[in-house]
Amino acid sequence: MKSLPSVLLLFLLASLSACSSVYYGAMEKVGIHKRDIMVDRVKVARDTQQEAKEQFLTAMEHYKSVVNFEGGDLERAYNRFNATLQKSEAKAAEVRRRIKAVEEVSGALFKEWRAEIRQYSSEELRRSSQRQYDLTRQRYTDLMAAMKQAEAKLEPALVPLRDQVLFMKHNLNAQAIAGLKNEVVVVQANVDSLVRTIEQSVAQADAFIASWEAE
Repeated sequence: MKSLPSVLLLFLLASLSACSSVYYGAMEKVGIHKRDIMVDRVKVARDTQQEAKEQFLTAMEHYKSVVNFEGGDLERAYNRFNATLQKSEAKAAEVRRRIKAVEEVSGALFKEWRAEIRQYSSEELRRSSQRQYDLTRQRYTDLMAAMKQAEAKLEPALVPLRDQVLFMKHNLNAQAIAGLKNEVVVVQANVDSLVRTIEQSVAQADAFIASWEAE
């Protein structure tokens, strides 16, 4: 019985792999190859990261509007901040999904490419394909490193924002909110770090896409 979870996990992984293989096979029949799917997924991942950056900046603006509250409807300002945080959480989750989607298709693509390299009867063509594979693989490695760095910054940016929302939920009065002004610097630093890393990741994605589309 103890081995049952492992068996189920292997079954699920095999099922997902089979589903992916069927999907890629169906797409190839209509002229859309793994290479095309990979580039498209990189573009979507890049755009999602850009959207996440904008969403976090909006959340930061709304957070500051509560901390710097100078009259009006405090609860409304808090609710707006809370809503933008929830959107930031959702966008962060989407960034993670998009990166996983890139990793999935790239794994299938590079596996297929390695197998095809071994099929050449021409040594010259085999070497040429191997060189192209190695170059593409390095570009992909650089891309994923940048994307993973951006992904790793998501949670550190979310944690202090969550703390602020939680505190405000139970201390929604002008005096308590005023005491949060010293927290702004820390929260801003984490968001700024995320923004910079996302911008680097987006630039890396643009370079990767340009290199593939130029071939």
